[in-house]
Amino acid sequence: MGRLTGGDPSLLRRINSAVVLHALRAADSPTLTHLVQVTGLSRPTVEGVVEGLIETGLVVEVPAEEGETRRQGRPARRFRFRTEAGHLLGVAIGPHRVSALLADLSGRVVDTGQRAVEEAARADERLDRVRTVVADLLRRAGVPRSSLRAVGVATPGIVEADGTVRLGTALPDWTGLPLGDRLRRSFRCPVLVENDANAAVVAEHWQGAAAGSDDVVFVLAGLSPGAGSLIGGRLHRGFGGAAGEIGALHLLGREARPEKLLSTTGQPLQPLDEEQVAAVFAAARDGDARARDAVDRFIQRLVHDVAALVLALDPELVVIGGWAAGLAGVLTPLRRELARYCLRPPQVALSQLGEAAAATGALRLALDHVEGELFAVEGTVTSRR
Repeated sequence: MGRLTGGDPSLLRRINSAVVLHALRAADSPTLTHLVQVTGLSRPTVEGVVEGLIETGLVVEVPAEEGETRRQGRPARRFRFRTEAGHLLGVAIGPHRVSALLADLSGRVVDTGQRAVEEAARADERLDRVRTVVADLLRRAGVPRSSLRAVGVATPGIVEADGTVRLGTALPDWTGLPLGDRLRRSFRCPVLVENDANAAVVAEHWQGAAAGSDDVVFVLAGLSPGAGSLIGGRLHRGFGGAAGEIGALHLLGREARPEKLLSTTGQPLQPLDEEQVAAVFAAARDGDARARDAVDRFIQRLVHDVAALVLALDPELVVIGGWAAGLAGVLTPLRRELARYCLRPPQVALSQLGEAAAATGALRLALDHVEGELFAVEGTVTSRR
């Protein structure tokens, strides 16, 4: 550990600025006196920091109301953190659509956008769709691209720290794609890339079914299932980013692939064809015996996938997302079977964010990055070790 001394003024200024800025964001138009009290810094130091933050555009002085001026004479100066001083993007890239969320510096979403994309689209076409969605969103919201402070991106596949997709079988041309580098050409701010199931568990912890739970497994159920996990409140990626790849469990030889389990004809479904999947579940709801058997097989496979993670991680909560989140009756058999297999069955809930989970988690990734820069926050949920 280095020592913080008077010979390190830049670090001291940064720490003071972060402390004051954090206090400003946490309060409703605080006065200088309030900031001095909550930060423990001297009044001249706080005043100097606030003036500097005003110059950067992150803080603004709040005009006194006329009635307050008449009652009290010269009122105390009040300030606020300008959440509108910058913006964040959360982008989710999927087999059938690209979606984006635009937020201010508090994480409040100000606008959204999405566009469909063909599942067979090559990488260049899919990335062009991302750029189109973002450009349309910024133009509609009246936000200049220069206002963006960070962009979070959620994608299927195993993602390395630099944003390269080491393995991505769900999208054409995705394995080996330097996704982070390709998207950074379109932005003047940091671009952070994360696996979609990892992003989804972060989103549910932030705003969804897992709020208040720090040991969580999120299962992105589908024909290519994946999972994201929080352990002790931190995102668990594994050594190489491959944690939660439960879609590979069939390789152990004990189970058929999900697209075969859900087949009612003997021919496997197309792994990315959501309409085929929806048709099987619709037929099951209508009483078709073969479809009911297929759905039962799929749910049993899902239970085995989830049980493997539960036995390894002992989470407090399992959240089911993806299109399986909309299945009627998925929770009851899942709870029943987990009680059979697991020493301590977890709570089980459906995703509260639905299709927005991955984009919301990508937005949280961007927010964590900016908070780390502005507020000197360490050990955030999404930060890499």
